[in-house]
Amino acid sequence: MRSFPCRSFGALLSMVLLVSFHARASAPAAPVRVIIGNPIVALTGPWRFHPGDDLAWAQPDFDDASWSAMDLASSGSLDPTTGVAGFVRGWTSNGYPKLTGYAWYRLQVDVESGSGNTIPPLAIRMPEDVDDAYQVYVDGRFIGEFGNFAPHGVSFINAQPRAFPLPPHLHSGPITIAVRAWMDTATPFMAPDAGGLHEAPLLGQAQSVDTMLQMDWQQIDRSIATYVVRCIVLGLLALLAFVLFWLDRREKACFWLALACSAYVLNLVVIGAGYYVTWIPMVQETIVTDILLNPIQFGLWVIFWASWFRLPEMRRIHSIVWPLVAFLVAGVAMLRAPLYGAVVPVSASAWLLPLTEILKLAFGAVLFWIAYRGIRTRGIEGWLALIPILLMPVWLYTDELATLHIYRTFYIHGIPVRPNTFGLVFMMIAVSLLMLRRFISGLRDKQRMETEMEQARQVQQVLIPEALPVIPGFQIQSEYRPARQVGGDFFQIIALDNHSFLAVIGDVSGKGIPAAMTVSLLVGAVRTALLATHSPAALLGVLNARMIGRSQGGFTTCLIIRVEADGAVTAANAGHLAPYLNGREIPVANGLPLGLSATASYAESAFRLSHGDRLTLITDGVTEARSRTGELFGFERAATIANQPAADIAAAAERFGMEDDITVLGVLRLAAEPSSTLHDSELLPA
Repeated sequence: MRSFPCRSFGALLSMVLLVSFHARASAPAAPVRVIIGNPIVALTGPWRFHPGDDLAWAQPDFDDASWSAMDLASSGSLDPTTGVAGFVRGWTSNGYPKLTGYAWYRLQVDVESGSGNTIPPLAIRMPEDVDDAYQVYVDGRFIGEFGNFAPHGVSFINAQPRAFPLPPHLHSGPITIAVRAWMDTATPFMAPDAGGLHEAPLLGQAQSVDTMLQMDWQQIDRSIATYVVRCIVLGLLALLAFVLFWLDRREKACFWLALACSAYVLNLVVIGAGYYVTWIPMVQETIVTDILLNPIQFGLWVIFWASWFRLPEMRRIHSIVWPLVAFLVAGVAMLRAPLYGAVVPVSASAWLLPLTEILKLAFGAVLFWIAYRGIRTRGIEGWLALIPILLMPVWLYTDELATLHIYRTFYIHGIPVRPNTFGLVFMMIAVSLLMLRRFISGLRDKQRMETEMEQARQVQQVLIPEALPVIPGFQIQSEYRPARQVGGDFFQIIALDNHSFLAVIGDVSGKGIPAAMTVSLLVGAVRTALLATHSPAALLGVLNARMIGRSQGGFTTCLIIRVEADGAVTAANAGHLAPYLNGREIPVANGLPLGLSATASYAESAFRLSHGDRLTLITDGVTEARSRTGELFGFERAATIANQPAADIAAAAERFGMEDDITVLGVLRLAAEPSSTLHDSELLPA
């Protein structure tokens, strides 16, 4: 803010500004003396106006009699952007609809001191609302500019209040004020009634002008208050969404909401900064906000609501939304600087402007289709979401409201508030409540699921034996490591009569409670079937019959072996991994996994364990362990360590990169027969 010096003089001193014009372009300007008691006078004109550019037009002796008149007195119009009274329509609404680039305003003013004393230091306060840059000359002398007028072109920034001191030691008498204005070719499509000055400049005592300039900045502070409110609301919502997504990565809607809110906050920050700083050229600000962030926001909000409703057509929605975003970015870019008027011809606006509006409305159509689908699929939750969805057009289509000259600003204690602010805040509150509602519901579901999972784990712990039976002449080892709280692997070691035993190992596709229930079914079926037969093939036939219609699209593999006291082994396999004997894979007859075919049959294979032989049974959690680089543990590594104790095999696979349940059974035939006998509780009748 520039401060202007002010000399002291008597209380009765007043400044007299004599401003006079003839509306006819053919007559020279003739001053009419008006004595003003107020130290600030609005230079409403009519000014002399002419398109084009020539620095000679700043000179006081230039004859502007042929120029047209441009009155800067307000006719009661409201600023279409802010709703503020006193708005002056630009030159596009005053006879120059296609004018862009340079134009000049000229005004002759007769300055006198009412008391006859010296003229006090004067300053001119320029309008804040100007399209798009200007320079001010007094009697041909340059006194200031807003924007950067360089030989290669003009760069401009967001409108800010400016005031410039007039040349010192100004003598009473006529002075000529000339304003060299410049408007970008794209501005008419960003603001209605564009072109030049939208308010009369003010001429007066420097001290009074400086006071008014401070009031202008205070008004900007008040107008930015709504930006701050929106930034706070959206920033908090973005933070909440990121936290909720971090707590539950499955809730993709939180991720998209966080991105949408962050993009909107960035948009507001860039626009708000433009009101205070001069290092963000308007072209760059437009590229970031209008061309990039605004279309991306449309896409992010649509994807958020589609994710919120958990629609099954997400891939299809993505394929619709992001091409729309790309087309809208391209369309808006062609109607904005630096492309429009330089690369894209002005005549292209006849179809580009309607096209961009159609693309923006297409987002609304997709959004309401998503709302319709959401209501049908989500019921009451969909109806609740309809409230914030209906509020979205209020703030997503604010530019369209401005183009239609719809008044959209009112004031609360001097702070301008637009309906889009209320729409945004209320929508964010509604979205926050919906998110919290879903989060609380999710917590309840998670707690219920954890309870059910714990109950399933307890059931599985009962089904997976912790203590193995003692079989004379054999050492049996087991290692069970579920990838999750409840796994899909299962095994049983069941002692039979005559010092023989049955070993069952299997893998149910899937995890969690359904897998635990399937495991309980299989274990119960095995023990029930043993009352009728000890044949591994017959047992698999019983299990297959039980699993028909219960696999729910999955399958179950199972390997059953019966080991006799003399080392004879009978094996039957239903799609499971073959066993290893002394580190070498033993080929056994293989059949279909359980539950796939009611007519499946299973054959038996026989081999023998000599004293000191080790038989190893594993699940695919060992062979399918995966390292961080994506390398599988594989069958070769499994065969290499298959002769090791069960705990060592499981530990090796887990260290390599556990991804699935790991189960390992080891049967070692001892070199000497121990004399211990089985407990009666460990025997089952033949």
